[in-house]
Amino acid sequence: MITERILKSELAAKVITPAQAAAFFKDKMVVASSGFTKAGDSKAVLTALAERAKLDPLKVTLITGASLGHGTDGILADAHAISLRLPFQVDTIMRRAINSGEVLFIDQHLGETANLLKANNFPKIDIAILEAICIEQDGSIVPTTSVGNSASFAALADKIIIEINTEIPFSLKGVHDIFSPGDYPDRREIPIVNAASRIGQGTIPLDTDKIIGIVFTNIKDSPADIAPQDEVTAVIARHIVDFFTTEVEKGNLTNSLLPLQAGIGKVANAVLRGFLESDFEGLTMYSEVLQDSTFDLLDSGKMTFASGSSITVSSDYYEHIFNDFSIYKDKIVLRPQDISNAAEVIRRLGVIAINTALECDIYGNVNSTHIAGTNMMNGIGGSGDFARNSYLSIFVTQSVAKNETISRIVPMVSHVDHTEHDVDIIVTEHGLADLRGLAPRQRAEVIIEHCAHPDYKAELKSYFDRACARGGHTPHLLEEAFSWYTSLRQHGTMKPVSAEKVEFRA
Repeated sequence: MITERILKSELAAKVITPAQAAAFFKDKMVVASSGFTKAGDSKAVLTALAERAKLDPLKVTLITGASLGHGTDGILADAHAISLRLPFQVDTIMRRAINSGEVLFIDQHLGETANLLKANNFPKIDIAILEAICIEQDGSIVPTTSVGNSASFAALADKIIIEINTEIPFSLKGVHDIFSPGDYPDRREIPIVNAASRIGQGTIPLDTDKIIGIVFTNIKDSPADIAPQDEVTAVIARHIVDFFTTEVEKGNLTNSLLPLQAGIGKVANAVLRGFLESDFEGLTMYSEVLQDSTFDLLDSGKMTFASGSSITVSSDYYEHIFNDFSIYKDKIVLRPQDISNAAEVIRRLGVIAINTALECDIYGNVNSTHIAGTNMMNGIGGSGDFARNSYLSIFVTQSVAKNETISRIVPMVSHVDHTEHDVDIIVTEHGLADLRGLAPRQRAEVIIEHCAHPDYKAELKSYFDRACARGGHTPHLLEEAFSWYTSLRQHGTMKPVSAEKVEFRA
């Protein structure tokens, strides 16, 4: 196994156990780990670090590509081993530590992390942990199911630990496209002209003198938690497909559309699966995460090529894909996230971005991250990279949550991640609001009419009418704008509560 996976023979002497690797870490170190949305992450060393921290307390800054799998973030939070986390996470335990203030969190556009590190806007990385299929004869490594920020971590870290994952088949070799545009002021263009462009090399170069340990693992990526499609998400998908059909009829798009990007989760997967029953063909994807629905479209022939930074799929799809990955070899490329999320490329290709909102307000501002403006959910991820620079920026959300006690369409969002200037389309199960070419007052009317839940539509219209009577380019009643959140906190619902119910609850 060692000779198959470590082709630079002199490095074989650096094979160690996870516990031995954990001994290298010290309090206040800056640690970087491969991994992008549960794929290609450290599965052994970070867990061993958490175990060590329980007995020998220490805290580190942890930087990744995106979220980690196998509950690693939660294990580290439980061990009180993290002082600062960035740029993204999805773990319940880590989220609780962030919202309590125990762990500081930097919520960051995923396309910017590598550039900020290169510009010395963060302390230097002491140790990077990088998952690999193998180490080549020249000392470079072949990444596994994600690229993320691994290439930047390899270049910037003082020391490197390699996790060689023997669970990942060699057939994945050749799917990676590692490219760096360089540093300012000599940064060069990124010559991607379509989703299938390959512009770099298949391995991540690194200085082997930095390697302080090599750990072997055979653990699969955490499966994606993808809930089955329901009627609500199916209806949202139909609204979007109908919209694209109309755009084709108008001559604004062809039947192959433009390269698609989609966020993660149930709604995003439902939207992409909506294309399976459509007349569109020859679709391509330029995105971050290649999910179950991506492979459905590739298998159906509807999609011809998909570019991303990671492969993050459910357990059933994992077996299907990696049992014979050769059938996807010429249909997929995995890139560093500062390339997959590069504004330059997104704008050049005219990407159609489809992302998920926690809530939208009547003027088109979107909150993707904070519950009631205060508690972090996961993070902005790459949605901002795509929303600002795409040909079409679409945000989808169900109109209500928590048994209809929460409206996802509100007078004013409690936290702004995407301003009205970067949002073209909002879609709920009740309809689609095309905001292009509309002034604020026009946007409000369209969003309320097409996207709001019937239980909240009258209240939204009342708010808007009374705000308009007061005046302003973007009319608001500031003393009332956040009253829906106050009602939710006090009475458990955003719906109007009668005097009798208020007295009873009190």
